Parts: sequence; C-alpha cells; structure tokens
Amino acid sequence: MVLQTEVVFAAIFCLGILGTTLGFALGYAAKFFKVEQNPLVEQVIVLMPGSNCGQCGYPGCNPAAEAIVNREVAPTCCPPGGKVLAQEIAELLNISLDLSQVEEAQPRLAQVDENNCIGCARCLKKCPTDAIIGALKQVHAVIQDACTGCEACIEICPTECLQMHPVQVTLKTWHWDKPALPLAA
Repeated sequence: MVLQTEVVFAAIFCLGILGTTLGFALGYAAKFFKVEQNPLVEQVIVLMPGSNCGQCGYPGCNPAAEAIVNREVAPTCCPPGGKVLAQEIAELLNISLDLSQVEEAQPRLAQVDENNCIGCARCLKKCPTDAIIGALKQVHAVIQDACTGCEACIEICPTECLQMHPVQVTLKTWHWDKPALPLAA
C-alpha cells in the first residue's frame, strides 16, 4: 500500500516538473518565434465584418485585409461591408475611392427547395459557417440565424435547389438603415 502511494506521488511530481518545463519552453518559443504583422493590416481586420464568407475571393477576412493593404485589391472587394466599410478603409489607407460603382447588397439568406434536394451533401462541406444541416441522401435545411448570405453553397449545388432569398422583415430582423455617406468635397 505504501509503495503504491509513493509511485503515485512520484508520477505527480514528474508530471508537474514536465508540465512546468514545457510551459517555460512554450513561453520562450512564443517570444522567440513571434511574427510581426503590419499594424495597418490589423486595423483593417478590425474594420472588416469577420464573417470569413469568401465573397471577396479570399478564404477569410485576414487574407483579404492583407491584400487590401498591399494594394492587390480595391477596398470595395468586401460585399458584406458595402460602401461604409470601403470608405472607412480608404480613409485609413489614404486612398481616393469612387463609390459610385459599389452597390449596397440587401441581406439575403439561402433556402433549400426540398423538392429538388437530392442530399448530395456538397453544400455542407462548402458552407463556412455550418449553417446547412442534413446528412448524405437526406433533404438539407438552412439554419437562418447562422447563414451569412455568402452564396458559397449556391455555386456547388448540382440541382440548383439552393436559392438566395431576401431576409423577411420581422421584429427580430428589422434594423435601422445605414447612415448616408457624406458627399466628397
């Protein structure tokens, strides 16, 4: 009985020493291998919607912000952000911007036409927010609260059973209109 408690205490002591040593090693590695990022990129990331929907052609908001700061794409590349986001980014980066070509997209959500859904499950893999539920060879459904309206599922659906519909205005979805942009001087 005494031998078993000694073994248990020895194991606890060894794991404690190992955990402390690895903790210090990870702390040192975090400081030593730290990657510095452009502060402008971080400021643009804060402005972006953060839905990582991919409508801009990039896999998320972070790569899109890097591309905007590096002048690879225009600040108008983010459809969910619209004119307001484009103007804020242009002011931050001191870029002159023509917003006359930018359209304000109305919020839309995906809906499944249950008569045409064959349950191929391609849309499940493509949805960045896991808003589509269902299983292989079963009819799928869209969780409206999780859908960001990125339209990624529309492209992949072979039967075109997924369509984008405007958000129905209810007490839950109603919001004030965005403020009008001030006229450029």
